[in-house]
Amino acid sequence: MNTGHDEPRPDRDAPLPVGESARRSGPFGHVPVMADRMIELILPALTAHGADAPIFVDATLGAGGHTELVLRAHEDVRVIGIDRDTTALDIARERLADYAGRITFHQARFDEIGDVLEDLGIDRIDAALFDLGVSSMQLDRPDRGFAYAVDAPLDMRMDISEPMTAADILNTYPHGELARILSEYGEERFAGKIASAIIREREREPFTTSARLVELLYATIPAATRRTGGHPAKRTFQALRIEVNHELDALRRAIPAALAALRVGGRVAVMSYQSLEDRIIKREFASRVVSTSPRGLPVELPGSAPDFRLVTRGAERPDERELAQNPRSAPVRVRVIERVDEKDRS
Repeated sequence: MNTGHDEPRPDRDAPLPVGESARRSGPFGHVPVMADRMIELILPALTAHGADAPIFVDATLGAGGHTELVLRAHEDVRVIGIDRDTTALDIARERLADYAGRITFHQARFDEIGDVLEDLGIDRIDAALFDLGVSSMQLDRPDRGFAYAVDAPLDMRMDISEPMTAADILNTYPHGELARILSEYGEERFAGKIASAIIREREREPFTTSARLVELLYATIPAATRRTGGHPAKRTFQALRIEVNHELDALRRAIPAALAALRVGGRVAVMSYQSLEDRIIKREFASRVVSTSPRGLPVELPGSAPDFRLVTRGAERPDERELAQNPRSAPVRVRVIERVDEKDRS
């Protein structure tokens, strides 16, 4: 991966034309998804309090593509960058070196957002972004083991200091647990059949690299399904990655923590790439925008109006222009919620 400066560094204060931000991100191995639209959705929260220096939390900093645009869009914003991947943090530090006085970097899981804020003495933030799943930067590094298109170690850890890898799961989990995670996290129809095949194969030789697992999946999943259901390894690799990194459990903790820290007018934006993530976000957001008054009352009880409103109606998806610029954006679903003042509640 090229982390050098093959192109001249652009003037950081010059406005970016629409779509230009994505093109300039290439040298850092990461093209921020729906970059211009995300700035449109986040910026109002950063300008809601006039002269106060707003605080933006990028809870999944990655290579820093979205954060770079936020820093350029608001000259006073303070950024708290969080990522569990130390390699990503190193890349982001290089990318955002010109803004060193306005950003702090924190190696942590996104569900530790409350701990990070507490350590900094911050009790209210103006905006937070969660760009979920595995990043292009991680997919493009074979040694990380996230991609099934190349033979690589079965690792899949976003934080390489964590002890358990995808290989450990394949080689140690009992049949029932393997089938459960493949079914629950990968939504794999043939979870039981795949789990049985894994158990047989690991008795012959432990799993170490991805090619052998991909070969097993080709042999196990029926040909008719392989022809119509996308790459046969996609669902299994997704399930293993989620289990290795405890992604869904962390997400269930992270969103409430971020919402609790929002000041009035603040927004939380979430970009999810598969239905399991989006379902959690949809339910959490929906629960925050309904009145707590009992149904059937002629008037709403005092203090029962919702504290939040939906900024996006349903999930926003990438348009044709975005898909042409960044094909990996195809699965993204964007949802944004805002904390409202009592007088604005309805």
